[in-house]
Amino acid sequence: MAGEKILIVDDEENIRLLYEQELSEEGYQIALAGDGKECLEMIKTENPDLVLLDIRMPKMDGLEAIGKIIELNKKIPIILNTAYTTYKEDFMSWAADAYVVKSYDLEELKSTIKQVLEKKKLQQ
Repeated sequence: MAGEKILIVDDEENIRLLYEQELSEEGYQIALAGDGKECLEMIKTENPDLVLLDIRMPKMDGLEAIGKIIELNKKIPIILNTAYTTYKEDFMSWAADAYVVKSYDLEELKSTIKQVLEKKKLQQ
């Protein structure tokens, strides 16, 4: 079921806008944040169903943000979305529900979002 709210966290505006357009077309509501600190504020005000989180960002990176998101609300699924495969080995990345390497083809990302949201519904 679409209509869920996805918080897209990425320091690159063109990526945020691309994802916003693509995921809006899939029927999702979208909220945007440019870094980990802004992400934490948005979680408090927007109450997203899922967080799509970049890793390499200024102010607070995605790995630091994961721990803080879990402290705020451990029920929000997190998908790490990064251009780097090396972070997959990082202990903090294991706390995420999924790990998707950035690509211009968003099909893997879209299907991962659907799977993670379905899993969340089954756990409620």
